[in-house]
Amino acid sequence: MPMSEDFAHQSFTHRPVLFDEVLRGLAIKPDGIYVDGTFGRGGHAAAILECLGPDGRLLAIDKDPQAVAAGQDRFGHDSRFSIARGSFATLGSLVQEMGWEDDFPQAGKVDGVFLDLGVSSPQLDDPTRGFSFRHDGALDMRMDPDQGQSAAQWLAQAEEYDIRRVLRVYGEEKFAKRIAYAIITIRKQTPITTTAQLAALIAEASPVHERGKNPATRSFQAIRIFINGELDDLQAALPQAIDVLKPGGRLAVISFHSLEDRIVKRFLRTEAKGDPFPPDLPVPQSALNPAITLVGKQIRANEQEVAENPRARSAVLRIAERLP
Repeated sequence: MPMSEDFAHQSFTHRPVLFDEVLRGLAIKPDGIYVDGTFGRGGHAAAILECLGPDGRLLAIDKDPQAVAAGQDRFGHDSRFSIARGSFATLGSLVQEMGWEDDFPQAGKVDGVFLDLGVSSPQLDDPTRGFSFRHDGALDMRMDPDQGQSAAQWLAQAEEYDIRRVLRVYGEEKFAKRIAYAIITIRKQTPITTTAQLAALIAEASPVHERGKNPATRSFQAIRIFINGELDDLQAALPQAIDVLKPGGRLAVISFHSLEDRIVKRFLRTEAKGDPFPPDLPVPQSALNPAITLVGKQIRANEQEVAENPRARSAVLRIAERLP
């Protein structure tokens, strides 16, 4: 999918969310091996490369062909850098292809894995991608425009129940029933093919508008998560991320949505707890074979970062370290 001409000339450079905190959390070694499972436009990847010496390596992964092209253009000359087009749900196999598996899946060679969940700023800001209600454009929302249904295609044929379920489960939208009914009603008269159409429809169907928040926010988020299978990919990726890490290797994950963060938090707590065992038996924690240890508590953006980048407001960073 081509970028709009005006957007193609915009700079992609921006300071990534929780930039310093991610670098500290990964504890980057100059000769280490790292995986950035969500390359985007390479903000965090560039910082990781700056910390690496000549023997360090970085594998970047992204579904979006525009992101992959940007990575190849920006870092393709760097022998330490490789980029693969695909989902981080295939992280394990991509690491194996790099020859970094060692005793994988029991233990890997990777020193750090980083995941920055959700949609990237360039995707949100490009009207041709259809992610945002702030710009009118084709209602697509696919991170990989060559795979699966677009949002418009799904909304054109989905059952009212399925639309309601997606809005309620993935967007926690309290007016999901009203919005789903409105979609079904409107599409009988005219196809819903643009972001402006959908945003206006949602606003009209919502009896109460939250102050300071566009009424389409939750629905757009829900449809995007569903169309891209984001939660399924995350659940598939987290165990693989732990498997590819060497002892002492770090996993750092930034979530922007409560559902994502819930999945990450529960997974990390379970892996840090180890094997299930009757709680009333005197067994030391070490005997339960925990896979990881949690590194600190959740980290959020400070007031200054939120003021400079409002998208950082909902960001939550969690870090874990692989145990021997």
